[in-house]
Amino acid sequence: MTSVPNILLIVSDDHGYADRSALGVHPDVRTPGLDRLASGGVSCSSAYVTAPICSPSRAGIISGRYQQRWGGQWFDSASFAPDDVPSLAELLQERGYRTGYFGKVHYGSENVGDRACPPQHGFEETLYGLAGQSLGRLNYLHHSEQSQSEYGADAAKYMAVQPLLSGDEPVEHEGFLTSELGRRAAEFIESGDERPYFCMLAFNAVHNFCWQLPADELARRGLPEYNDWKPESGRTYTEWYDDVIVPNLPHGREYYLAQLELMDAEIGKLLDLLDATGQADNTLVVYTTDNGGSTCNFADNTPLRGTKYTVWEGGIRVPMLWRWPEQLPAAQQTDALVSTLDLVPTLVAAAGGEAESDGVDLLPVLTGETQSAHTALHWDCGFQWAVRSGDWKLSWVDSDSPSVAHLSEYEHAPMGSGWQLTNLAVDLGEQHNRVTDDPEIAQRLQALHATWRTEVELDPVGLLGDPVRHEENGNDE
Repeated sequence: MTSVPNILLIVSDDHGYADRSALGVHPDVRTPGLDRLASGGVSCSSAYVTAPICSPSRAGIISGRYQQRWGGQWFDSASFAPDDVPSLAELLQERGYRTGYFGKVHYGSENVGDRACPPQHGFEETLYGLAGQSLGRLNYLHHSEQSQSEYGADAAKYMAVQPLLSGDEPVEHEGFLTSELGRRAAEFIESGDERPYFCMLAFNAVHNFCWQLPADELARRGLPEYNDWKPESGRTYTEWYDDVIVPNLPHGREYYLAQLELMDAEIGKLLDLLDATGQADNTLVVYTTDNGGSTCNFADNTPLRGTKYTVWEGGIRVPMLWRWPEQLPAAQQTDALVSTLDLVPTLVAAAGGEAESDGVDLLPVLTGETQSAHTALHWDCGFQWAVRSGDWKLSWVDSDSPSVAHLSEYEHAPMGSGWQLTNLAVDLGEQHNRVTDDPEIAQRLQALHATWRTEVELDPVGLLGDPVRHEENGNDE
């Protein structure tokens, strides 16, 4: 019987579903670190997050609960779980693990000392940034009081240059954050502490503003510098923002791929470290991302339709890779329906415990003992929702919602409208709406979602009418 594993959980930000070189979709994508994880373990091809945006999704990851249970549906309602819901770190601490958190924090609009801050929910060693204080992002290069002064109050918030935090204390860092987060994770892993460890590494890559690269990397890649927004430019932030997303940012895809490669390089270094220190065989490494790829930031979700912000597959289906050489087979793939909700029960089970969760323990799926995990998964943002049961997926988008209009215009995110029923087994790209052709399935899925909403104590608002009689077909771009 093996000892409990060390655990390294890596969560990236907005990584495109197609953007891994092992998939062979894009020859210009280079991710040898992630490819190495996949070849040494199990890839989940039907893995989902609990929301198409970061804050509520991350709340689901750390708690193993549908964040709708405490009202977390969108940015304006997202928050960390209530005090009586233990975090993944707390559950593993109870199993004797030392715990470290390095990277982006964004569960809502938290402040220093709130329970949402890693030191307040079970992490002993930390270096993190509160992205909720700066429009959901961290700057890739600048985090200091001097940068705040140079940018000015308005631009400092938008460009996210505030100091980082260790515990509850500010930490200044001027330099490439991706490398620093990788370095701090490695330092934590190498500690002489004999306890097993849980290291959570939450990169801010590959969130936009990807042009924020070290000068030597820009030169090496032949990419021009691009300036962050400052009020003295004479343009409002909104005017400037439209030029830094699809399709207007010059070299946008190249900046994105550079950030992806540099993040992947840090993952590769950590895998090298595990090999060099003899820890690889009994370290469970998991990689995923917080929501679907952001196509407005030049990510690619092929063959999926849609982007971050949407309940199309491109907004909620994500990469998920597991490697634990002592226990899991290598170079395998499972099509089982799985979720980031499953991280808590699976990692706690690997540590020899059990956890209350809306997820399931995936170890039997990952070892090949069983082929099934969830029978259904649900997403609900208020103005849009979806349910998947088996191969069938039903979604509804309120085309009259101000959120739909804002996301379509401001983020260039095509949202769709009305009802959409898809058989994903034959239409992964969600191109054909089968509401009219298969009315009984549409009504069954609507009823299934209504039951789920009752279970998580959401009001029935959003379950509008009969999908079969609704005139909108959901195919709008």
